[in-house]
Parts: sequence; C-alpha cells; structure tokens
Amino acid sequence: MTNLLSADESHDWLIARMRDCGIRSLAELEEATGVNKGTLSRYFRQLQRPSIDVIPGLCRALQVSPATLLWALGASTAEDQRLLDESR
Repeated sequence: MTNLLSADESHDWLIARMRDCGIRSLAELEEATGVNKGTLSRYFRQLQRPSIDVIPGLCRALQVSPATLLWALGASTAEDQRLLDESR
C-alpha cells in the first residue's frame, strides 16, 4: 500500500485500531490522550493534522509507531514509512 489513505479508509483503520486496543469510543481515547474528542474526530476524518506534541500520546494509546500513525491519518504513504524505518 503506497498511496495515501482516503478519509474513509483512515477513519475505518483508526476505529479498528481503537477496538484492537480496547478503546471503545472517542471519549475513551480523549481520556487516554488528553486530546479533545472533537479534535480526534477531525484527525480521523482528515480535516485536521495532529500537532507534533500530541503524536506520542496517540501512538501510546493506539500502540503504533509515529510513522504508522501518520500513514493512518493520511499524512504519509507506506513508502514514506519504509524510508523512515530504513533511516533508523
């Protein structure tokens, strides 16, 4: 998968990831991250990008790497993620 995710694909992937992590709602994700659920909703629908300071908390709550989170939010491609991983 090298293309950016559509807003629908991003939303579906993130909701599935929340469920995998035992998070049942945006309110629970808000509690885990300190990010307002309205803001989280905008991230999930690709209407807003997260600021750098909220990425670590989102990664911890969703148990993903920053590269995976950015891909899931439609901010980078799988190829971008691969290049980031190789640079480490």
